[in-house]
Amino acid sequence: MSGKSKSSSKSKTGLWDRIRNKQARIKAGSKEKMRKPGSKGAPTAAAFKAAAKTAKKPAKKKAKK
Repeated sequence: MSGKSKSSSKSKTGLWDRIRNKQARIKAGSKEKMRKPGSKGAPTAAAFKAAAKTAKKPAKKKAKK
């Protein structure tokens, strides 16, 4: 990361987007680690509930006739 935070880019990405991006960086060898639940700076249960409210629902498949 560059160290500079951009408020516009953070508002466009959601909690799960940031988690997936970090997991991808870790897999690529960035030496970062995921925070443990309950540690300082880790997403809270309330953050996950709020993210679930704004999540896109999967598209329903049309039944063939």
